[in-house]
Amino acid sequence: MHRTGELYGHFKTPGQQREAASLGMWVFLITEIMFFGGIFLTYAINRSMYPDIFAEASRELNVRMGGINTAVLIASSFTMAMAVWASQTGKKKQLTLFLILTLILGSVFLGVKYFEYAEKFHHHLVPGRNFQFPGDVGSRAHAQLFFSLYFGMTGLHALHMIVGAGLLLWLVKESLRGRYTPQYNTPVELVGLYWHFVDIIWIYLFPLLYLIDRH
Repeated sequence: MHRTGELYGHFKTPGQQREAASLGMWVFLITEIMFFGGIFLTYAINRSMYPDIFAEASRELNVRMGGINTAVLIASSFTMAMAVWASQTGKKKQLTLFLILTLILGSVFLGVKYFEYAEKFHHHLVPGRNFQFPGDVGSRAHAQLFFSLYFGMTGLHALHMIVGAGLLLWLVKESLRGRYTPQYNTPVELVGLYWHFVDIIWIYLFPLLYLIDRH
């Protein structure tokens, strides 16, 4: 495809190109909202059907690790916002720094999640043949449903984090080449939107999964 500088051939102006890219990202995020919305609805329905077992199963989650990861993602949203600001104001060194900080915080989140998952395997709280949970057969079945939703929801979120980390690596590489300027910083802004979306999903996941009836 023909490209003049950062302007691709089928766009007449950089502004038109930027608006098209932003529209595409918002359409993508809307589909993601619909996707996660269905999962949240599934969780809400089952939570209303088995409130006591879901609350009891929730107490098996490590709220400290979940809280740490919440703080980490909030911090990463700040550093990502600063990266977007740096790209808009032409501060190239600060742009690279904030992108790297965001990547580090995202990696910390995934590292904490790894140890949290390992803890669940150790305590036999992974749905399957070796699943262990106090109570009768019905209680264990409903507890397995909770942990199936827990691993499904947090696993999908972690997958989105991994994708975001890959995008950040690409942005860091391009920023070191000096590609982003006040005139062209669309990729940074779009990845920023994606990163904030992933952070917001976790803000909903944390109280729904970790803080059910926790006293």
